[in-house]
Amino acid sequence: MSPPAAPSDASPRREPAAEADWFEVANRLFFRLYQCSNLLHKNGTRHMGDFGATTQQWAVLGALARPLVATKGMSVKDLIEFLLLSRQNLTAVLDRLEARAWVERVKDPEDGRSRLIRLTEDGNRTWQAMRGPIEAFYNQALSPLTEAEQVVLVQLLDRLKGGLNVV
Repeated sequence: MSPPAAPSDASPRREPAAEADWFEVANRLFFRLYQCSNLLHKNGTRHMGDFGATTQQWAVLGALARPLVATKGMSVKDLIEFLLLSRQNLTAVLDRLEARAWVERVKDPEDGRSRLIRLTEDGNRTWQAMRGPIEAFYNQALSPLTEAEQVVLVQLLDRLKGGLNVV
């Protein structure tokens, strides 16, 4: 039996009872994601307490520490796209990180009008020191999941992120 035809908005048609059940599951899912996000910020920030860093600063440092980015740096535009932040939010985080001498804005060698953001030596040392507490946080948070489940979760979240990008 083939599935019912989708209406013009591309959402599947459901019977009223099935629609109510589906909504409850979807609502629970998004509520769980919201809760996880809040817990990630709350507990992640606690793990960064010794560094006086927030989870947003941790995310920026981690993005800039990736092997393909570490030497060259990233443009603000690329960081915005990678971290899914607004320019306003990212600028404030970058200003705080720059004030701590953890990142620097340097001229883009390929386009002298543009700036790249990259870790300073102190920022790299700080990132390396943060890795232990971050690993402990990851181990604690992910302990209920097997490695295979973690991989599946990443794949599912990537698909969900794709769906959220079109909303």
